Amino acid sequence: MPDTQSTLDTYLLNEGFFSADKTRPFITSSPTNGVKSIAEGWLSADPYNNHFGDIHFYDYTRDCWDWNIFPKARFASEYGYQSWPSFSTLEKVSSKVDWFYNSSFSSHRQHHENGNEQMLFQAGLHFKLPHSTDPLREFKDTIYLTQVMQAQCVKTETEFYRRSRSEIVDGKGHTMGALYWQLNDIWQAPSWASLEYGGKWKMLHYFAQHFFAPLWPVGFEDKGVFFVYGVSDLHSNRMVTLTVRVHRWSSLEPVCSHRTPDLVMRAGKAVLLYQEPVSAMLQRCGHCTRQSCVVSFYLSANSKPLSSTNYHFLSSPKKAEGLQKADITAIISQHRDTFVFDLETKAVAPFVWLDVGSIPGRFSDNGFLMTEKTRTIYFYPWGPTSKSELEQSLHVTSLADIY
Repeated sequence: MPDTQSTLDTYLLNEGFFSADKTRPFITSSPTNGVKSIAEGWLSADPYNNHFGDIHFYDYTRDCWDWNIFPKARFASEYGYQSWPSFSTLEKVSSKVDWFYNSSFSSHRQHHENGNEQMLFQAGLHFKLPHSTDPLREFKDTIYLTQVMQAQCVKTETEFYRRSRSEIVDGKGHTMGALYWQLNDIWQAPSWASLEYGGKWKMLHYFAQHFFAPLWPVGFEDKGVFFVYGVSDLHSNRMVTLTVRVHRWSSLEPVCSHRTPDLVMRAGKAVLLYQEPVSAMLQRCGHCTRQSCVVSFYLSANSKPLSSTNYHFLSSPKKAEGLQKADITAIISQHRDTFVFDLETKAVAPFVWLDVGSIPGRFSDNGFLMTEKTRTIYFYPWGPTSKSELEQSLHVTSLADIY
């Protein structure tokens, strides 16, 4: 029997849970080293050991686009970055004097020490911070940019964990799960959530439906080489083709496109599908530099898409050459209970964001990279609305619009 009160309490809890349900393991905390923690009296000397159990990871001072900062662990059970909720969510609990980033309201709503500064720091690593002569415009643009930053950071980290499931490096790896913090909010304030108070989707939530897809291509660089891994949560092998395209920021026509032969995506595995030195890719495509071009890629079978299109930035967007205002237009129509948004752009547009204010509902996709002239997006309302109401409320933003 345990010899201290705390270990006795834990022992009795374990016995009680086990007698009620023998199908689930009992853990004392998160993070934990699992059976190793039990062997050490339920509290491990190093609960963040990457070789065992699960880990939590938060780091707001290093570049979240650098996958080397993330731990190669068995299970990442908590990680994340903050963002601000949309202006339509904040507007309900604020007034005009509150609508700037350094207001007393903004400070009062931020319950994480230095949180507002950390968001701007992380965003500033790869994006130009908004500087508008209109304070309200600057506030809205900053809100947008914090959501871009959060979505991109969590995407990069989650994709690292997913592609680490099938490899062991220095005894670390086989990452078999990832849970970002957090799902939803309990009030209108900056937080780690991907769902705002009231249920509105942040950009992160739209990203999550892609980076957690059962079949997903993940791109990254290591020592100047561009890799694409295919990650599968399926229960059977799948034949796929990977298409890799390179676009100039200044043109909707790809400068080059490469399609692989049929490849095997192994069930429940992360497998290497493609690799090429970035210098060779740029030379092969021609008229491209890291600053002037962007890479996109997707999976297909028999010429039918199996995944959404993923992307890889060859440089920070704040250094992008040729990035233009996209002047995206939308024609809205209604089909039964769904509204159809037919978009048209004049230029390649990163982080295209559709916002209909306080009209409850969600889009089929949002925050995406638009590399083709037209794209159709669907809006699923959660209550009564109309085509005219959506047209009056719609605001479309892409990255170049805030510069």
